[in-house]
Amino acid sequence: MWVMVLFDLPTTTKKERHAYNQFRNFLLDNGFEMAQYSVYVRHTNGKDAVQAIIRKVEAAMPPEGKVDILQFTDKQYENIVCLRGARRTDSPQNPEQLVMF
Repeated sequence: MWVMVLFDLPTTTKKERHAYNQFRNFLLDNGFEMAQYSVYVRHTNGKDAVQAIIRKVEAAMPPEGKVDILQFTDKQYENIVCLRGARRTDSPQNPEQLVMF
């Protein structure tokens, strides 16, 4: 499963910029990667892990702004169409699964 966090937070005051940076750093510290500005993605091990992440994001959200959280399967992630400029690029690849013996 994949989790995508999309956010639009105010940044007009120094306090709001600080809250924005704290939230962004929270996402990075919790394994998210930036896909675009204010769009972060993370691979998880299933629906239970997604729910735990959603609770953490909710607790870390600043008091102002908008945050949306999407969840989708590996197969759906592979079907993303990526356009960079006027060119289409390869679809994102799922991370390799760890094998434990």
